[in-house]
Amino acid sequence: MAGLSIILPASNEAEEIGGCLESLLKSDPKPGYGSGSIPVPMPIEVVVVANGCSDQTVDVARKYAPRFAAMGWDFTVLDLAEGGKMGALNAGDAVAMHRARAYLDADVRLGAGLLDQLARVLQSEKPIYASGQCVIAPAQSWATRAYARIYAKVPFMTHGTPGCGLFGVSASGRRRWGKFPDIISDDTYVRLSFAPEERLKLRGKYAWPLVEGYANLIKVRRRQNTGVTEIKSKYQHLMKNDDKLSLGRLSVLSLVLKDPIGFAVYSSVIFATRFGGEDGWSRGR
Repeated sequence: MAGLSIILPASNEAEEIGGCLESLLKSDPKPGYGSGSIPVPMPIEVVVVANGCSDQTVDVARKYAPRFAAMGWDFTVLDLAEGGKMGALNAGDAVAMHRARAYLDADVRLGAGLLDQLARVLQSEKPIYASGQCVIAPAQSWATRAYARIYAKVPFMTHGTPGCGLFGVSASGRRRWGKFPDIISDDTYVRLSFAPEERLKLRGKYAWPLVEGYANLIKVRRRQNTGVTEIKSKYQHLMKNDDKLSLGRLSVLSLVLKDPIGFAVYSSVIFATRFGGEDGWSRGR
């Protein structure tokens, strides 16, 4: 049966999860009504997996249950005592009703039309990985604003389907792996489980924030690099699907000339990640 289960892991996201759930509720058209001569509603399920929370994440999420019920969508909040994103993803998968899946971070905000596009394309019998057009959310700190101006222009963001905080897979695509392994980078692992021609970037947009502050940019970038290195080491067979391009010399020169401050911040973060060890995960909020 057609349908989509949205798995939303959340650890101490009381300040963020409301905005994420609001963006789902504001989907327009509702999934199933976006095209076709006879609109047919599509079953949607949202599974919030609170994990290791010491704040009000669970309470905030549960307050949305009546509004999702009014939409005709199934809505579940799991409250796991133990933290950890991979455990949360696996717990959400274990209770999800629909074979097509979307995985959504709590700090992401979907544009109105994206969920309908995502739900429809993931009903394909082919193995498909899909996401929308990632728009970096406005930053508060000067360092993050400068970094974001360059990051938005690198080939990974402009030519690929990065799935920053949001990606979905069709039913046959989800069968590419069993449980999420205990790794750092779930998004890289899933993206590289699909060949470039199996990855789709949809028209709909979503907003995704970078961490705030220079030190946090370094910390998160270092962790991202560690996650990619881990996949190269443990899942070498997936690297055949890596289509990441590099900035050419002319592109680098253009960025330097157009935005010397932004490029200085971006390149210094990249350089700084070569030093120091793994220092844990932080959103930097």
